[in-house]
Amino acid sequence: MKVFTIEGLIKTLGEKTLFNNISFSISEGDKIGVLGINGTGKSTLLNVIAGLDDYDAGSKDHPNDYSISYLPQNPHFDEQSTIMDFLYASDSPVFNVIKQYEQTLLKLQENPNDPDVQNQLMKHQQQMDELNAWDTSADAKTILTKLGLPDFSKKISELSGGQKKRAALAKTLIETPDLLILDEPTNHLDYDSIKWLQEYLKKYKNAVLFVTHDRYFLDEVTDKIWELERGKLYEYKGNYADFLESKAIREENESLEQSKKESLFKKELAWMRKGAKARTTKQKARIQRFEALDEDVKNKAKQESLEIELSGARLGKKVLELKNISKSFANQRILHDFSFLFKRGDRIGIVGQNGSGKSTLLNIVSEREEIDSGEVDTGQTVKIGYYTQENADMDDNLRMIEYIRETADSIQLKDGSHISAAQMLERFLFSMHTHGTPIRKLSGGEKRRLYLLNILMSAPNVLLLDEPTNDLDTQTLTILEDYLEAFPGVVITVSHDRYFLDKVCHQLLVFKGKGVVDFYYGSYSEFLEEKEAPAEPEVKTAPVSQSRPEKKKKMSYSETREWETIEDEMEAAEQRLTEIAAEMTTAGSDFDKLRILMEEEAEWKAKLDHMLERWEYLAEKAEG
Repeated sequence: MKVFTIEGLIKTLGEKTLFNNISFSISEGDKIGVLGINGTGKSTLLNVIAGLDDYDAGSKDHPNDYSISYLPQNPHFDEQSTIMDFLYASDSPVFNVIKQYEQTLLKLQENPNDPDVQNQLMKHQQQMDELNAWDTSADAKTILTKLGLPDFSKKISELSGGQKKRAALAKTLIETPDLLILDEPTNHLDYDSIKWLQEYLKKYKNAVLFVTHDRYFLDEVTDKIWELERGKLYEYKGNYADFLESKAIREENESLEQSKKESLFKKELAWMRKGAKARTTKQKARIQRFEALDEDVKNKAKQESLEIELSGARLGKKVLELKNISKSFANQRILHDFSFLFKRGDRIGIVGQNGSGKSTLLNIVSEREEIDSGEVDTGQTVKIGYYTQENADMDDNLRMIEYIRETADSIQLKDGSHISAAQMLERFLFSMHTHGTPIRKLSGGEKRRLYLLNILMSAPNVLLLDEPTNDLDTQTLTILEDYLEAFPGVVITVSHDRYFLDKVCHQLLVFKGKGVVDFYYGSYSEFLEEKEAPAEPEVKTAPVSQSRPEKKKKMSYSETREWETIEDEMEAAEQRLTEIAAEMTTAGSDFDKLRILMEEEAEWKAKLDHMLERWEYLAEKAEG
């Protein structure tokens, strides 16, 4: 069994200690997820293991023939190369012959009667046979197809940012190394691709080490979790659910230890205040112990409640209505005659394939994108906060506290009290001593967390979130999800993260392409289950025995009474639904009335569905 080991790893970055004497091993078949808030060094750890970053102290040990493939967050590309050239850019004889074979195959398609090209193809086919390269070639094509890149001949320059990331993922996977290292592999993948990658990694025979914010993905793939926290590495056996349970137990044990430390801290504080005149070795040791305890207590204070319940700007009765919106780019139709009414308290998730127009809808709602026809009717009290995929208007030369204070010095909580910009930074996991740090020194994930906080500090009442889970760590996502749960306004979010959507949204706008948008009431997981449910199989009636005919169950007295009245009740329900529809048409802009009618409509529809089920059941008994 091949094992990769690191002992006593120390790594500092400026004044910050990322890894303080950590040790670990990676065994064949391990599936390890790495967690930690942005800035704790997750990507740096992957770089160190991959041999792309140096370290201050420590030792590595692994077999001489140990191979590693690494997918970084921001892969580098030769824009003029094709997908095929990029995929097989390797010294491996197998990869070289596959590339030559594929290139010759493309030439043959252009010149099918060229004898030289035909001879070259035969030669490369023989080489493919000799090196057993056919399976590798087939696997590569399968991987590319599953990741939505079936055209080998496309140039990298012709791909979108998401397609480039998927091409880099495909290249990493086909190398089949002893250790696969993946930094945020699910970014830019739709649900089907994520599901395929999930199953691929579960079956992968060698070791996998990855960083991801996708908690369902973590739960499905991992058998081990590493957590980086304040320079330490904690290892937990099991998946994400096991990690949450184990961490809760660890923190409970630490809190008991912390209470002992705080009791001792009070005694030490009393001694320090007395002011010892002589500084003997023993007294100096006590002072050092006091300083260590003081740091522990401060760290504990910083980790206390992170719940955020901001008041937000007051939202009036009228929020936002899209009326007969149409939008196209060149020959691609994004929206066609689309209408939708956003109501106070709505939690709308926008899902669909990449490029179907999800982000365009957010830009239309925020009036950053002009429409071809229709109307965007926005309420006067609406204040939009838009978390885009780029850190808009972020000056890298500003210090963190300056950047936040440009938006607000403080913000009002629901109870009427105020919380300062510095306190909000701490609640968003930025320690007090880091508030003066220039933004340019932050990691990519830390910048995203700061950008999110800046938007919330503006006290919006309509939040637009475009892929908020990309580049945010799981702890920040938990803070955001808790905030959104108590948020009194409207949330409209584009996301592919099933866990986030399930926690936040109860309605979906499903972009199906070519301007078609469906509405679904329910969670994303429920939507996917219905989408993937197999068609009902044809039920074959078993032959009935002539000698022992099946007895039909007779209706009870209460069922007989129900059968006599159920059709009248169904007719009454249908009549009320017709009346509600007419009332909704004449309600106009009376949004309170519309809300009440929509709630009543949902209740009557549920009643009618139940009546239909009962009618079918009773009719079957009546026929017997």
